[in-house]
Amino acid sequence: MQGVKDEVTAITELAMHGEIDFRTSLERRVSLLSGLHEQALAKVYAKRLRLNPGAETLMASLKAAGVRTALVSGGFDYFTDHMQRELGFDYAWANELEVANGCLTGRVTGSVIDAQAKADHLIATRNALGLAPEQVLCCGDGANDIPMFRAAGFSIAYRPKPALREVADCYLDHVGLEGIVRLFA
Repeated sequence: MQGVKDEVTAITELAMHGEIDFRTSLERRVSLLSGLHEQALAKVYAKRLRLNPGAETLMASLKAAGVRTALVSGGFDYFTDHMQRELGFDYAWANELEVANGCLTGRVTGSVIDAQAKADHLIATRNALGLAPEQVLCCGDGANDIPMFRAAGFSIAYRPKPALREVADCYLDHVGLEGIVRLFA
C-alpha cells in the first residue's frame, strides 16, 4: 500500500537470517510506513494477511486439550490482537505502531518485542502459570526466536531460517502447523 513491499521484504529477510539485529530491522521497516493511514491496517489484515496452513487445526487441537497458548510476535499488535480473537490465543504481545492524526508516524511505542522480549514473555507466562520449563513448547521461524527456544522445554521450528533450524529440537518443512499436533498424537 505504500509501494515499499520489496524494501520491507529485504529488511525482514536480513533480520530473519540473523544478518541485522531485530531492533534495527523493525525501525527501518516501520519508518517506511510513515504517513500510511491507520485504516490501511484493516485492509492489510482482511486482504493480505494469510494464516499459515494448519493454524486453525493446531489451535483447535490445543484448545481441546486444555493447552494455554500465547502469541509473541515481532510484528504489530493490530494484527496479533485480531489473530488472538480469531484463533483463541490466551495471550498476545507485539509491537505497537504509533499513530498521530489517524496516520502511522513511522515509529513504535512502548517496549520493542525483539528476541529477548519474546523469551521474557515466555518465561513470565510460564512462571505465572506455575509451569516448569519442560512443560513449555514453543514454535517459531526466524533467528529472533532463538532466545525463546532456549527458554522453552521443547522447540519446533516451522519452515525455519537456517539459524533457527540449528537450535530447534525439531523442525517442520513439508507440512502445515497441524504437523505439531501429530508430533504428540
